[in-house]
Amino acid sequence: MANDSRNILVTCALPYANGSIHLGHMLEHIQADIWVRYLRMRGHNVHFICADDAHGTPIMLKAQQMGMTPEQMIEEVSKEHQSDFSRFNISFDHYYSTHSEENRELAGYIYTQLKQNGYIQSRTISQLFDPQKEMFLPDRFVKGICPRCKSEDQYGDNCDNCGATYSPTELINPTSAVSGAEPVMKKTEHFFFDLPQFESMLKEWVHSGSVQEEMANKLSEWFETGLQQWDITRDAPYFGFEIPDAPGKYFYVWLDAPIGYMSAFKNLCSKRPELDFDLFWKKEQEASSELYHFIGKDIVYFHSLFWPAMLEGSGFRKPSNVFVHGYITVNGSKMSKSKGTFIKADTYLNHLDPECLRYYYAAKLSNRIDDIDLNLEDFVQRVNSDVVNKLVNLASRNAGFISKRFDGMLAESCAEPELYQQFVEAGESIAAHFEAREFGKAIREIMALADEANRYIDEKAPWVVAKQEGQEQQLQAISSVGLNLFRVLMTYLKPVMPELAARSEAFLNCELSWDARVKPLTSHQISRFKALFTRIDPSHIEKMVEASKHELEQVTKPQPSGPLAEEPIADEIGYDDFIKLDLRVARVISAEGIPEAKKLLKLQLDLGGETRQVFAGIKAAYEPEQLVDKLVVMVANLAPRKMRFGVSEGMVLMAGSDDKELKIISPETGAKPGQRIL
Repeated sequence: MANDSRNILVTCALPYANGSIHLGHMLEHIQADIWVRYLRMRGHNVHFICADDAHGTPIMLKAQQMGMTPEQMIEEVSKEHQSDFSRFNISFDHYYSTHSEENRELAGYIYTQLKQNGYIQSRTISQLFDPQKEMFLPDRFVKGICPRCKSEDQYGDNCDNCGATYSPTELINPTSAVSGAEPVMKKTEHFFFDLPQFESMLKEWVHSGSVQEEMANKLSEWFETGLQQWDITRDAPYFGFEIPDAPGKYFYVWLDAPIGYMSAFKNLCSKRPELDFDLFWKKEQEASSELYHFIGKDIVYFHSLFWPAMLEGSGFRKPSNVFVHGYITVNGSKMSKSKGTFIKADTYLNHLDPECLRYYYAAKLSNRIDDIDLNLEDFVQRVNSDVVNKLVNLASRNAGFISKRFDGMLAESCAEPELYQQFVEAGESIAAHFEAREFGKAIREIMALADEANRYIDEKAPWVVAKQEGQEQQLQAISSVGLNLFRVLMTYLKPVMPELAARSEAFLNCELSWDARVKPLTSHQISRFKALFTRIDPSHIEKMVEASKHELEQVTKPQPSGPLAEEPIADEIGYDDFIKLDLRVARVISAEGIPEAKKLLKLQLDLGGETRQVFAGIKAAYEPEQLVDKLVVMVANLAPRKMRFGVSEGMVLMAGSDDKELKIISPETGAKPGQRIL
């Protein structure tokens, strides 16, 4: 890492302002905060910002249901969000809202620049329209009967029962989820951002190291299927920003949401005149500053294609990197409201120390996009074993001797300079792990050092030495080494556990800084030891889970929780789009029923050197064992879809008049897994 101070702007994805923060959200904010705190410890100029994403139809409708204005609702939600983040010690420099004058001005400016530069097209489309509410209906605000499996009460973009995706216009007996009225088709003019014009630039940017390799490979698949123009328009009534010179037309929430990064920083600059907005956003300043976004893998498309293209087309700099993380599971499964594992941040904080979750997430985080499992039993064992037994115990078992026998004064010199130097030198690789966001590797190395420190104390046995006459100097020397090793360990953990670090600083009577760790504390007086950390009581986990069940027991089918719920209605496709389908032969490795699903079977498919998981609505037509070793035809280039039971990574082709008559379409005899059909 360079010694020169760097100018760095870090953002987290903007939480949607229609719901509470939960432990899934906290993964990202804790990950970013640890990185920011580490960089600040190394002396860099780091600005850490976030905001609530406050626009869109879901917010407008929820506010109506609650009998308040959208402005009132988002203000209340913002207070709740900021309280949760503060209690988790997320060190934002500024937390703002996309519903701001700065964001209105920047969104209008960027749109105008894109339009002047030839990147905005307009055309007339047909959409479902609620005649009672007099509003166009986004996908998730239309309900009806699934056109594939005939399940009732399904949303307008996909079926929860069979997993099929479709257009709202394909629903049987569609109704408005807003009023219950039967929608009608109505034409409307919309504006489209011409993303395909940026394909060459985006390919170069994606493969420049600005996203993880896994994401670059995924984005390459989207390039192969072809970039599409992006509908950036919503019709009134809509809670958002009206498009300049287009009365009654509003920016789709996903246009102004990422611009919220810019507007939040612009507002911070207005409060702190020493900050320079242009340093982080002007193209000409790109070499003098760094810009990083931490996001979840569900919003990669927006941040790695639309956002950099918008910035490029309007004359601003692109992100230095987009850091993508996976999802959180609890006890090996998707967070569940019925099981009490869909845990709100506030519920967690009512029962447990935020530092525990910060440590556990850090111990599991890497710079890859793997999902992370919060196993509650392992959570208790890991925190109690590492933080209490290894780390805090190292301080407590030495502090008493120093306080009682030596008036809190450490020895005049370090009795184990080689051991101490080993701990200091380990900081180089630990620093590299923190910089690379390989927090799990950093934690493993820190805990290996903690084991080494405890081995030293066990071997020297100061409690035995304390009983021997004439061994006062040796006792002081041993305990001083133990406390100095604790000090180095806590310095390394300071970005992860800032509250424990603060209590340790008060105990050690010194600041924990990266550079100061190089020299041990000698002839230094410490404060009297007080308990630094409390062991997790498993009963608190049980109470948290029960509280989560109680809070959510009245909740029925969850409503969309973010702007992704408002995906634009797909345009008609032509033959050129149809031939983009990649149909391949696959062999069924295994098949099993899903007890909670009436019609789904889970299939593991061999695609010729690659295994895919696919959910197929064929339970009524086939017994699982009938399918093993059967050759099928699958849509191999269908984007993975996260369903209630897992991720479906393709689609098996079937035909039939009803569920029981469905037949899998099989390839000709002699076909091989992976062979292309279309």
